[in-house]
Amino acid sequence: MKRMLIFASIVIVAASGPALKPLPVRADNFSIGVNIGAPSPPPPPPIAIAAPPPLVVVPGTPVYYAPGLSVNFFSYGRRYYTRHNGAWFMAANYSGPWTFIAVERVPRPVLAVPASYYKVPPGHMKKGGGPPPKAGHGKGHRHKWID
Repeated sequence: MKRMLIFASIVIVAASGPALKPLPVRADNFSIGVNIGAPSPPPPPPIAIAAPPPLVVVPGTPVYYAPGLSVNFFSYGRRYYTRHNGAWFMAANYSGPWTFIAVERVPRPVLAVPASYYKVPPGHMKKGGGPPPKAGHGKGHRHKWID
């Protein structure tokens, strides 16, 4: 009887073998991304310009800016540059698309534009404006725009 149970168990396991095999898993759209030490670039600014904005030269530089816009908007060497939420973006057309670029790739004349030509000076939040809250206001104190 014991042999009969063992034989029956072997037959059942052998017969159900194909049913116990794992099914292959397929993924149509599957990807894994790993960034070590490098944050992902910020999203581009929401700049929507229907027509080329009037540009004015920043005195003493080869850079132009758009005083009529409410965003940082610079033109230099047939390219357009903007600083948005602490990051630089570049476009070949005044209306975009805007592409994130590392600060090392921003032309030096654009980086040298004085803070007074920015709509949102470097180091300020988009909603901010004015000097940082802890900035001193005493005699001889100068505001330094810090990123």
